[in-house]
Amino acid sequence: MHVAHLSLVDFRSYPHVELPLDPGVTALVGPNGQGKTNLIEAIGYVATLGSHRVPNDAPLIRAGADRALVRLKAIRGDRAATVELEITPGRANRARINGGSPVRSREVLGIVRTVLFAPEDLALVKGDPDGRRRYLDDLLVQRTPRIAGVLADLDRVLRQRSALLKTAGAAVRAHRQSPDLRTLDVWDSKLAQVGAQVLIARRELVEQLHPHVARAYEQVSAGQGAATLVYRASLDAALELEPNLPAGQDLVEAQLLEAMGRLRSKEIERGVSLVGPHRDDLLLELGGLPARGYASHGESWSFALALRLASYRLLTQTDGPDFDQGGEPVLLLDDVFAELDARRRDRLAELVAGAGQVIITAAVPQDVPEPLVGGRVDVMAGEVTRVL
Repeated sequence: MHVAHLSLVDFRSYPHVELPLDPGVTALVGPNGQGKTNLIEAIGYVATLGSHRVPNDAPLIRAGADRALVRLKAIRGDRAATVELEITPGRANRARINGGSPVRSREVLGIVRTVLFAPEDLALVKGDPDGRRRYLDDLLVQRTPRIAGVLADLDRVLRQRSALLKTAGAAVRAHRQSPDLRTLDVWDSKLAQVGAQVLIARRELVEQLHPHVARAYEQVSAGQGAATLVYRASLDAALELEPNLPAGQDLVEAQLLEAMGRLRSKEIERGVSLVGPHRDDLLLELGGLPARGYASHGESWSFALALRLASYRLLTQTDGPDFDQGGEPVLLLDDVFAELDARRRDRLAELVAGAGQVIITAAVPQDVPEPLVGGRVDVMAGEVTRVL
């Protein structure tokens, strides 16, 4: 599969732009601040309904505009699909597929799949757990688009339950009495149900990712150290369980309910949900030690690259007969080579050179490694020009 055309209206810095694309390698070349990353961001947004740069949609709208439009044409074999997303702050985004009637934006998930390498990836290793949870969830959504609905339900349940916990805490502090917790019991059950689905899906994903990450790290680092992944669930800590024990939906639901019961007084006191997928972490280890805090800068970059390469390989293996079941993902490399030393730069270029479509951003043509020299589009002040 490849992206054949990208059209933007009032997206980021672009009042309007049309960008035709070919299979193979395309480099978007231009000085910093000219809009290269905005193009990469738009393609990734169609794949995940989120930006790798900001946590919400408002910054995606060009200053002075009230909405943005992203239109993308994808081709897989002899079939084509056109996706259109209308992004409006404060309202649900609208989507169309092949010019049809408006549908929920989640309906477009799976039509385009991407793996993005960016300077922000270093935070996967050195940053907080929320970035690693998002890494897993974005990958889950691209593999199984229906999980997006489960994640949305989880977010809604957590917001409602946290509001009830804060209300209960305020009642205790104000009246020195036990509040009526029957409504909270209902939301405990909802959190257990949806939380179990997310937890099980993440555990299975980590198990499938692990060999790909280990192999990719060995390739990027030239065999310097062994990379491993461990999913650390807050549930396991609350109940003093061994990590990653296999368990089905019913058992995990029961475990979550038990953990919430044990922690209820603390949750009411603090006004937050203390157990569930939103409190979990993906532990990254090198030679048995946590990469965060122990890995060097170069080792951290190797681990971040290994996570992205593993995503690409896993998505490539996850396929189906329907257009919206994937195909080989598009690789998006956003100014990543400028961040790497010569050895890692060359290794990454060699490992991705054979991909079906690679889109690179670079400040100057010389930043593109030799194995990835291909088509070129100059980007300057919001204008894109194909270089023959």
